[in-house]
Formats: sequence, structure tokens, C-alpha cells
Amino acid sequence: MTEQPTLTDGAITLRPWRDADVDVAVAGHDEVIAHWFGFDTVTPSHEAQTAAVERWRRGWADGSVVSFVIEHDGEVVGCCEVRRTDEHTGELSWALYAGHRGRGHATRAVRVLADWATTGTGQGGWGVSRLEAKVEPGNEASLRVATRSGLRREGVRRVVAGTGDRAATTEYVVLARLADDPPLSDATSFRALLNSFLPRKRAISQMLVRDPDGRVLVCQLTYKQDWDLPGGVVEVGESPQLAVAREVTEELALDLPAGRLLLTDWLPPWGGWDDALCLVFDGGEHPASITDGIVKQAREIRSAEFLTVEQVRERCADFTARRIEAALRSLAAPGGTTYTESGN
Repeated sequence: MTEQPTLTDGAITLRPWRDADVDVAVAGHDEVIAHWFGFDTVTPSHEAQTAAVERWRRGWADGSVVSFVIEHDGEVVGCCEVRRTDEHTGELSWALYAGHRGRGHATRAVRVLADWATTGTGQGGWGVSRLEAKVEPGNEASLRVATRSGLRREGVRRVVAGTGDRAATTEYVVLARLADDPPLSDATSFRALLNSFLPRKRAISQMLVRDPDGRVLVCQLTYKQDWDLPGGVVEVGESPQLAVAREVTEELALDLPAGRLLLTDWLPPWGGWDDALCLVFDGGEHPASITDGIVKQAREIRSAEFLTVEQVRERCADFTARRIEAALRSLAAPGGTTYTESGN
């Protein structure tokens, strides 16, 4: 069996556990560690911590886990580990002891550990091709550590309450780093990292189509009771202006190019939906007879009609009616574009 290595970046050191570390670890446990790890007691007993160290030593021997003490200036400040979940994957975890947080030690430690764990076994590393961490959404400090260590946010994993680390846990943010990810010093890699966790907002594109009498083309939808403008969700990487023309073609079989942007309407979270931006484009004025050529996408559209503003107020949700009226006002101002929130 090879000896567990000692790793360092010049500021922090990761080394194997020693028997003398047990008392330091026991004293360093506090409510923060107990909370996020779901421990029943805040301070483990000397016997329990000793048993944990023995398990980590056996884990190194059988290749299932590698656990390190984190040292800074010769003082034990925390611990970190990688637990092998399959032949190619390791799961990261870390903890800083009371009085040692907020100084960048965890980020440095996780970076060093991740670099070593993804290095091939022939080069002294552990040779996993994927490292991942599961962090509760409310654990903002650990989310920062993970992202600053080069782990990209991949999504949210839901769990049944009581099956996670804590009884109250219902989901984890999954972050991961692959062995062949470029280093963070590479500009493309750094942008990809930022792109993985910066906020994203859903975009919806709709089209305002009128007839010579000033009525507006509105659709009765299959998935909700009220009526709405034709359009739909903008796909990833798709132009909102092209998206609305595509949606109108798919849903109604009408070939109507989108003109200028009339309205940007912010939609707050509602009914299980995250917030979104709704962009309303000018679809032009057309004869009312264009409805004769409509071929409805039955999965989404029940019917489509030109409605007066009064009819819009009767059939549409109040925020939809406000949005349509705001778009009509913007249309009356040449070159104007309006911003609203829920139509206001």
C-alpha cells in the first residue's frame, strides 16, 4: 500500500490524520458543522472522532476514501475528503473548524485536493475523471467555495425529505469538475465556470398581430383557462425575434415575420413558474381572413380569434390584458418601446 501523500499550494497543507489531531477536531466542531452535515450532536466524543479517523485510514487502504487535515501556518483549521462513488467518480466534502472561516482556507484546500484527485494514478494522484459536490442551496459559503475551486454548477438534484444529510433537506445543488476541464487560468474555462452559476432568466416571445379594425389576434390555450398572444418560450441560444416567428408558424401555421420590439414585460414568479421576461414584437396588420389559413397545433392551441380590447379584458388574465394594452400604446408611438412589470 502506498503512503497517503501530503499536498500543499504554499499557503495551506493537506496531510494525513494523526492521533494528536483528534482533540483539535473535537474542539473545532460547532453548530455550523452540525447543521450542514446533519449531525445529531454538536461536539463529537473523543471516541467517535477516533473511530472516524480509523475509518478514513482504512478507506485510504482500500481506495474508497481519502481524508486530509487542512493546516495553515502549522495549525489545524479543518478537514476535507474525496469519497469514491464509483470507479470514475469522487464526491468532495470539506469543513473548516470554528474560528477559521472566511479566510479562503477552504477554497485553497478544495482546489489542491481537486487537482490531486483528478491526476492520473501514475502521477501520484487518485485518478478520478469526475469530482462532484452536493451542496444545499442555502449553504452559500460552500457554494462559493465550490465555484471558486473550479466546480461548475450542473443543476439541482431533488431528494425526498429525510433521505439527505439532514431531515429537512429536499434538494442539492450539484457542482462538478472533470479531469479534462481546462485550468481556471484559461479564459474559456473561467467564462464557462461563471456561466454555470450566474443567474439565468427565462425569455418568452410573443407577437402582436392586428386586423384593419384594430382587433388583436389572441389564442385560447389548452394548458390554461385564459387566452394569450401567440408565441412561446425562447430556446437556449435562439434569437427572441426569430423565436416568436417560429412559434407562430409551429402553433398556427402562419408565416409572419416579427417586426420591431414593442414591449418588454417582466413577469414575477407565479404558480410554480420562475420569473421571466416577455418580449412582445410587432406582427403587423393583416386581413381578418388570415384566420382561415390557421392550422392549430392541437397540443397547445384550442382556437385563435381577433378580439377587441374589451374582449381581451374579458377572456385574458388581467396581467395579460395589461400587457396587450401596453403593447398597443407602444405601437402608437413610432419607434417607441415600453417596459412594464406584469403589464403595469
